[in-house]
Amino acid sequence: MNAHASRTLPLAVTLLIGTVALYMALVAFGNITDFGTNQQFVRHVLAMDTTFKDDDLMWRAVESTALQDAAYVAIIAWESVAALLLVAATVLWAGVLRRRTDHRRAQRVGAAGLLMVLLLFGAGFIGVGGEWFAMWQSEDWNGLDAATRVVTLAGLALLVTLLPSAAGAAPDGAKGPAD
Repeated sequence: MNAHASRTLPLAVTLLIGTVALYMALVAFGNITDFGTNQQFVRHVLAMDTTFKDDDLMWRAVESTALQDAAYVAIIAWESVAALLLVAATVLWAGVLRRRTDHRRAQRVGAAGLLMVLLLFGAGFIGVGGEWFAMWQSEDWNGLDAATRVVTLAGLALLVTLLPSAAGAAPDGAKGPAD
């Protein structure tokens, strides 16, 4: 494999992780600097006040604003840590491209950040928010489409990140160009 071809996939990983890092950094920054906007979103989803009001579901509602706000602060903290990991991974992958950084470390840090994003948006927003708190029923406070877009992007980035050739491994298991 020539040097150009061996650097194409690490470049793709760098750009994909960098894209998710930028997104997560902007999300965390927005939630910190404009705390009230998404605070209302979280409060409405947890309170289930815009769902169908089915008695079989409404027992799940969290009406305590203190618990709602604690959940929101935990979300922002999670977003911030994920953003920091992804920024670090982007820098590490850029080092892999310059052959100054170990690809394994870049891969681990990137995978950790991407998994955090997948857990937050997949398990948290789609699973817990969408199903447990019936967010899908709300016309006003439904973030399922946005969460699905983020899960798709982060999932694609994770798959590309974990490809053996992205890490510089040769097909026969021998050490690749970045090893």
